[in-house]
Amino acid sequence: MRHPILVPMCVVAVTALTACEKAIDKAEMDRAFQGVNVIDESNLNQVMLTVGDPNEAVDYFQRAAAKDPDRIDLQRGLAQSLIRAKRIPEAKVAWAHVARHDDATNEDRVEYADALIRANDWTGAEQALRAIPPTHETYKRYRLEAMIADSKKEWPKADSFYETAMGLTTTPASVMNNWGYSKLTRGDFKDAERLFGEAIRADNTMFTAKNNLVMARGAQGSYTLPVIPMTQQERAELLYTLGLAAVKRGDVQIGKGLLREAVETHPQHFEAAATALNALENGA
Repeated sequence: MRHPILVPMCVVAVTALTACEKAIDKAEMDRAFQGVNVIDESNLNQVMLTVGDPNEAVDYFQRAAAKDPDRIDLQRGLAQSLIRAKRIPEAKVAWAHVARHDDATNEDRVEYADALIRANDWTGAEQALRAIPPTHETYKRYRLEAMIADSKKEWPKADSFYETAMGLTTTPASVMNNWGYSKLTRGDFKDAERLFGEAIRADNTMFTAKNNLVMARGAQGSYTLPVIPMTQQERAELLYTLGLAAVKRGDVQIGKGLLREAVETHPQHFEAAATALNALENGA
């Protein structure tokens, strides 16, 4: 007589167990998808910081940071994207916001100093670096310290900082080029030439160092191109730089010849060199 009652109870128990299992499965799935979403967002953030269009990245991080303003990674992404987009006044403000965040790191403060230098706020950059403990020793920190010392014409201090920065990186071409340019502005052309040569040996694709090397040679009256790797277009552009250096030193006829060679060497029409040559030939 009890069987008709027992069967419905079993059905209820099975139904409840199934519902419980579904609830557990749903919770686990939610957690799993949350993990996937975090990974996807992290990957997307990285993509936007590297290969995405800088202005698109700015729009993306502005929207993301507006939705979650307390997240420093989004604020940092926005500041980095503004630097990439060369929107320096906005980047300066964005990095200041990051630097004031409770979770800001010393590296964030270095990046803030970098943004201030890009904005030509040398005093602000110096103050920002002074606020960072001296125990935070990184390549970028010392490179910025060197640039600030350069701006104040504190040459021994600048040399010391450049040398320290070189010892803290496995890719020293950029700091060698900066140091060489510092020597160039001081009139130490021989040492500048040496440093630009070392920068090119470290990275033979760095055209800025090649151009600076030619300027250093031209300032010394050496009007032959150095033996370095160069494309045909680079050769033409270096001849143009050398020609201008010769004219600046008063060697106008040599300058004309170099400019003429630059025009003939360039794979396309070289407007800048042609204009300069035309001006010289017309007595300008």
